[in-house]
Amino acid sequence: MNIEDFRNYCISKKGVTEGFPFDNKTLVFKVMNKMFALTSIENFISINLKCDPEKAVLLREEHPEIKPGYHMSKVHWNTVSISGDLNPTFMLELINHSYELVVNKLSKKDQALLKSM
Repeated sequence: MNIEDFRNYCISKKGVTEGFPFDNKTLVFKVMNKMFALTSIENFISINLKCDPEKAVLLREEHPEIKPGYHMSKVHWNTVSISGDLNPTFMLELINHSYELVVNKLSKKDQALLKSM
């Protein structure tokens, strides 16, 4: 996966915006103003994705490319190396999981608004 593929996949999801809220090199993707993915545009070697805490532990045990979130909550975020042996389809599943976690935590009002988009 390259940065263009990652970006295009993330912004193709309903209700997603992108921006640089922290600095001019950390690209952040949000759904309904809630962050679900981020990466460095200067050094695209990993992506940070939200993850269910129990699933996060299992993924870290099964895949050396998946570590606790760098500069993030170690419970709710994973840092996923894009240079490892992870299948591209699996990478998309991890992005989907992150997106869905955030969507499922949105208020009912925001979920309804998202569905109407």
